[in-house]
Amino acid sequence: MGVIMNKVTISGHPGSGTSTLVEGLKNNFGWKSINGGEIFRNEAKNRGVSLAEFGQICSEDESVDLQLDDILRQHIADNSINIVESRLAGWWAYKMKSDCIRIWLKVSEHERANRVTNREGISLEEAKKANAKRLMVDNERYQKMYDLTPDDPTPYTHIIDATDITAQQVLEKVIAILGDY
Repeated sequence: MGVIMNKVTISGHPGSGTSTLVEGLKNNFGWKSINGGEIFRNEAKNRGVSLAEFGQICSEDESVDLQLDDILRQHIADNSINIVESRLAGWWAYKMKSDCIRIWLKVSEHERANRVTNREGISLEEAKKANAKRLMVDNERYQKMYDLTPDDPTPYTHIIDATDITAQQVLEKVIAILGDY
């Protein structure tokens, strides 16, 4: 395939398809990955709280975010991990001057809520409210802690609007991007 790039970050808001893209890349290239959302969800589950509640905990206790972000930065620096997925992975790679492709998946609010509804079995209204609250809490936290907003385009080498295309089409776009490097 001509792909020699061994590191890519995948970022996007909840429901944007980052986890699906990571799985596609892993299956296509046999690469290893780390998923920040999974780390976040596992920590929420370990604490017996919802994602929104855990987001609130993170906003009240910066040490939790700092620990999770340290783990992600270590994986960005680790050449045995090819794909680092998290809302801030692109930012960390950019700030670390990591030689990698940094992708942001852009998806409309309505479509993200649809995807969360399908994934978590909640109503569309519940998904919209949960997404909006989580986005607000997270953006406030990231702004306060790091003076950044995840969807600011500054650190990304590529922004893909995935609102109206399939997961397979997103994967194909990313494979093409990787093939150019």
